[in-house]
Amino acid sequence: MFSNRYVRTIIFSRVLLQLGIWIRNYSVLLYVTELTNNNSVYVSLISVAEFAPIFIFGLIGGTFADRWRPKRTMVWSDLLSSISVMAVLLTVMNGGWIALLVGSFISASLSQFSQPSAMKLYKRHVPAEQLQGVMAMSQTIVAVFTVLGPVVGTFIFIRFGINVSLILTAILFLGSSIILSSLPRDAEEKKSADGGSFMKELTDGLRYIGANKSLRTLSMTFAAVGLASGLIQPLQIFLVIEKLGQDKQFLQWLVMANGAAMLVGGAFIMGIAKKVKPQLLLLIGLIVTAVCTIGIGASSKIWLTITLLVFSGLVYPFIQGGIQTLLVRNTEGAFIGRVSGAIMPAFMGMMVTGMFITGYLKESFSLLSVYMVSGCLTIAGAVLLLPIIFEKRKKTEKGQAL
Repeated sequence: MFSNRYVRTIIFSRVLLQLGIWIRNYSVLLYVTELTNNNSVYVSLISVAEFAPIFIFGLIGGTFADRWRPKRTMVWSDLLSSISVMAVLLTVMNGGWIALLVGSFISASLSQFSQPSAMKLYKRHVPAEQLQGVMAMSQTIVAVFTVLGPVVGTFIFIRFGINVSLILTAILFLGSSIILSSLPRDAEEKKSADGGSFMKELTDGLRYIGANKSLRTLSMTFAAVGLASGLIQPLQIFLVIEKLGQDKQFLQWLVMANGAAMLVGGAFIMGIAKKVKPQLLLLIGLIVTAVCTIGIGASSKIWLTITLLVFSGLVYPFIQGGIQTLLVRNTEGAFIGRVSGAIMPAFMGMMVTGMFITGYLKESFSLLSVYMVSGCLTIAGAVLLLPIIFEKRKKTEKGQAL
């Protein structure tokens, strides 16, 4: 895979981008917390600034990604992110800090244009047999920074402060832009006669998803998984305190065990990518995750909880890599940006919805009940996937018969 220039370049740029994002996120979080004396309203606004762009610009960014040249879009997105961080730095140096939230919002918004463009380049330049391995590698990078990102971001802020953190973030974004600029020039794209306006292309993208059975199914599966994830994500601290009888600092060990397992799972997928069908990987990932989620909610033993978290982490790349691979394989190149830009917000939207209602569910019922609901939603996502698996199996058998 690394012999492919596009894969090598995009992955390297994503490493710099992820590092910059985590340094930015944690430096902003710690700085605002410190400055506002742990004001929960301002702290919550940080999450809004980071997640809101996914809803607002996901489909819009995907539509523009289909209209614009992918390399140029990615280069300019990262460059403008770097410039926006430097502008925020100037404001902070003059005593303002609200600009940190605005800068985070702008930077997160620009990534909604960059990410679909990366998918478009993968679709064009990565052979089908390598696609699943590439998606697994992308998820592995996310897993690496899920573990290392908070540590690095916190260390840099505590050691050097907000100014150095923002300067380093801007340099990393700029570095990503420079690396992407080394890719070959985008090929001239033919404009279809019925290309039409931006709004027409956006609605065409939604119609395309609606008319494609596989993409409809993936959207519903991804939404179910997003809601399931959102329900349990804020409750991990209560799992540690109420179920395991530990103090809140113990949570870091659970997160690290889960994150380390994600790394191993991602590496495993890269090794078997050519041998296992993505829909089967996705199904296995969903079923194992569902069982582990219910088990974690019921467990009061530290060793059992950690074991289940490890198994859950191992198969998490199966879910993400499987969905991303199926998404790219089942989407025409002309629609890849819009499809990616529509399905990802479906996941994030349901995840945030789950995070919003989970506190009420826990208070009304119990911690175990919420974990059971999450597990059942994941199973529902697996059941939704079955028609795709049976349909593809029939096509394979019919092809072999011919």
